[in-house]
Amino acid sequence: MNRPNWRILLLAGCAVWASASTAADSLPRNAPVPGGVAILDLAPSREAAPAAEYRGRRIAVRQNGASWEALIGIPLAVSPGPASIEITYADGRKDSRAFTVGTKEYATQHLTIKNKRMVNPNQQDLKRISAERSKINAAFLNWRDETDLPTQFISPVAGPMSSPFGLRRYFNDQARKPHSGLDIAAPEGAAVRAPAAGVVIEAGDFFFNGNTVFIDHGQGLITMYCHLSRIDAKPGQVLTQGEVFAAVGKTGRVTGPHLHWSVSLNNARVDPMLFLPSSEQATLSAGSGGD
Repeated sequence: MNRPNWRILLLAGCAVWASASTAADSLPRNAPVPGGVAILDLAPSREAAPAAEYRGRRIAVRQNGASWEALIGIPLAVSPGPASIEITYADGRKDSRAFTVGTKEYATQHLTIKNKRMVNPNQQDLKRISAERSKINAAFLNWRDETDLPTQFISPVAGPMSSPFGLRRYFNDQARKPHSGLDIAAPEGAAVRAPAAGVVIEAGDFFFNGNTVFIDHGQGLITMYCHLSRIDAKPGQVLTQGEVFAAVGKTGRVTGPHLHWSVSLNNARVDPMLFLPSSEQATLSAGSGGD
C-alpha cells in the first residue's frame, strides 16, 4: 500500500497557512477551511470587548494591536462556502461579519486494529462509550473567561508527527470519523507537557482514547491528550506552559505508543499545527505509525 508523504503535505500546508497569516508572530494562523481557524477583525481596541457567535456558539475574542478580533474554529464537517458570525458590542449594538470557508482536501489512511472490539464494540462497550461521550462533550463545551488568551503553543511532546490532522480514516477497512487531532510518535513514558497555560478540567480512562487529559486554556480553547500511560495532574490543577502533566502510552485504540493531541475552538476540532510557531512545526517531521 502506498503511504501518503506527510512531509510534503505538511510543508504544502504550512506554505498556505503562512501566506494567510496576519503576522509572523500571530498565532493561530488564519486558515478559513474545514478544520481550520478564521480570524476576523471586530472593532477598534479602544472600545470595550465585543461578544461574537458562530453557528449559535460563542467564539473567542482577543485584542490584537489596535483591534479586537474573533478566532473561529471551523468544524471538519462544514461545507465550503459563505459563512458569517454575529457580533454584540458592549453598548448593545448588533452586527455581523461575513467570510468564506475555503476548500481543503485531506488524505486517507487505512489502519489495522488487532482488538476487534475497538472497531466494533459490544453492547457493554457501547454503554460505556455513551457515558464517556457525555464527559467528553462537557469538556469541549467548557467556557472560562480569559482576557489573556494563550494561543502560541509549544509541542506537547518531543517526537515526529506520525499522523496529521484531518485524515479520512478506515479501521479494518471500515470508514470512521476523520482524525480530529494529530499523532506524535514518542516512546512509552515520554513526558507530556502543557503547550500553553491552562486548567485541567477532565482526566480519566476512556474506551477509545485510553488515559486522557483535557486542558482548558480559556474562551472555548480546549486541548485533549489521549493514550497516556500515566496521568500526573488532577481536575482543577493549574498548569503553566511547558509543565509536565502526563506520560506517553498506548492505552485505548492504538497500534503503538504515541500521543494523540487535539485542539478544540468553540467545540470545533482544528489543526494543532496552526497554533505552533515555525520552529516548533519543523520538529514535527514526518514519521510512521499512528493510532
